[in-house]
Amino acid sequence: MISHPKEGDIVLNEQYESLANHYVMAVMPAQVRKPKQKAAVEGAVGKIAMAVIAPLRNQIFTTMGELKAAIREKLEIYNAKPFQKREGSRRLIFTETEQEKLRPLPSIPYEIAEWVYGRTVKLDCHITFQKNNYSCPYQYVKKKVDLKVTDHFLEIYYQNERIATHKRLPIYKEYTFSTLPEHLLDQFNQLEWNEQRLLNWAQKIGPFTHKVIQRIFERLQLKEQGFQSCLSVLNLSKKHSNEALEKACQIALERLHSPRYRQLKTILNNPNNKDILEDAESSQNESLGFVRGPEYYGGDTND
Repeated sequence: MISHPKEGDIVLNEQYESLANHYVMAVMPAQVRKPKQKAAVEGAVGKIAMAVIAPLRNQIFTTMGELKAAIREKLEIYNAKPFQKREGSRRLIFTETEQEKLRPLPSIPYEIAEWVYGRTVKLDCHITFQKNNYSCPYQYVKKKVDLKVTDHFLEIYYQNERIATHKRLPIYKEYTFSTLPEHLLDQFNQLEWNEQRLLNWAQKIGPFTHKVIQRIFERLQLKEQGFQSCLSVLNLSKKHSNEALEKACQIALERLHSPRYRQLKTILNNPNNKDILEDAESSQNESLGFVRGPEYYGGDTND
């Protein structure tokens, strides 16, 4: 429910205001219970009803195309009909005085939009919406952005300024990327992570983890698209351990060509794999051998 103040700016419905902005229109609402403020509009509605709707009220139409054609025919007759109290017709006035003042319609028709607020731009220069990824200019990495989503497009805004527009990916697609090349410039490599650093980290954990990270990158056209996926995998070693992640990658590679974060997390959290993962950690600790404590290397008795 929108209430208007007696003084100050007019308060408009958000979607109605968006429609007006899209078509560059001014909205001037009439006051409540003040019919004389919109007498011309109300009169035109009554005349259209009498000239177009009334003559068609008893006809039956089986397709929308037939109905549109009949309405257009009646409307042409109505617009061409001469005025009763002055010269000319509605068609003549439109072509001689009004048509030249009209703006062309936008190339994209207006669509009702859904707004999503406070999405963070990830290290790979993408935001995620409904399990799909859309790119942003690299300058906005780690910043909060808002999304304007319609049936066909997804627009990304930063501080009320549009910074990217994408065709919306179909709902049936998941984990797909819509990436604009200009969003990923050479400066992107100045960020905290790049492909080689991620591969080096994986190599320190073990060969199977390294293989998983390699295969994530192999599936992508742009390496930057894999940064977030690789970080998600490698960060599992912080929650569990390097040895547990390495074993999970080994198990996953036996079943899948290119395992991802979801599969590895499932393996690590599966109670049935607990003994296998603990054995992997134990064998790694044993291979390190016995390490003397710091007291061994100091003090008079240990010279």
